[in-house]
Amino acid sequence: MPQTMPQLTMLVATRNAHKVQEIQAILGDTVRYLSLRDFPEAPAAAEDEPTFAGNAAKKARELARWLQGRPGMEFRIPGVNAYVLADDSGLEVDALQGAPGVHSARFALLDKSGRPPAGSGNAPDAENNARLLQLLQDVPQERRTARFRCVLSLVRVKPPQPALAGQLFEGVCEGRIDQSARGTGGFGYDPLFIPAGHARSFAQLGAEEKNRISHRAQALARLRQWLTSIGQLPPSHHE
Repeated sequence: MPQTMPQLTMLVATRNAHKVQEIQAILGDTVRYLSLRDFPEAPAAAEDEPTFAGNAAKKARELARWLQGRPGMEFRIPGVNAYVLADDSGLEVDALQGAPGVHSARFALLDKSGRPPAGSGNAPDAENNARLLQLLQDVPQERRTARFRCVLSLVRVKPPQPALAGQLFEGVCEGRIDQSARGTGGFGYDPLFIPAGHARSFAQLGAEEKNRISHRAQALARLRQWLTSIGQLPPSHHE
């Protein structure tokens, strides 16, 4: 990457510090990272699309649209190389016909129709995990197959290249749901998910190993490869 290339600024559409840390670990330290913690006044996007890709794209577009024309945006997000990065990710369990899916963060709140109450936020991780274990309590080990899926949406905040808006990057990590929670690391369903080829849960593997194999890591690797191909990031030592 030429020395004159302006620094890339990435506004990650989340208040989850764990996600920002995972993204930084993979994209590297040459990027300036911001999150919704830096923009507490940003409106929340309703995650009401039926797919991960739909939710990710909606969150990225709405946040980018909100940012455009905001007073002082040039000071808060300097330079032309500014993007919004949004993701939607979750757990798909085969024995539950793909649930919790797009409702992974609100699984404990779902009603009998499989929908969250109007206006509800996310449920605590412990409650989501408890509901999942309850629903799978009579499911034998060989039928507890599952996968984590992540879709990233990248939208350029500023001109001159609006055609770059709407880039999507997907990653999938296959595995299974354990009989009980194990480990204290990570977040969400990490204590229950055993990735394929491993005997330990995501919560036990540690950040370095998880960031090598996770669904988000795979999607971010594809994002990094794309940003490198257009000259926005320097090649890593693996490329």
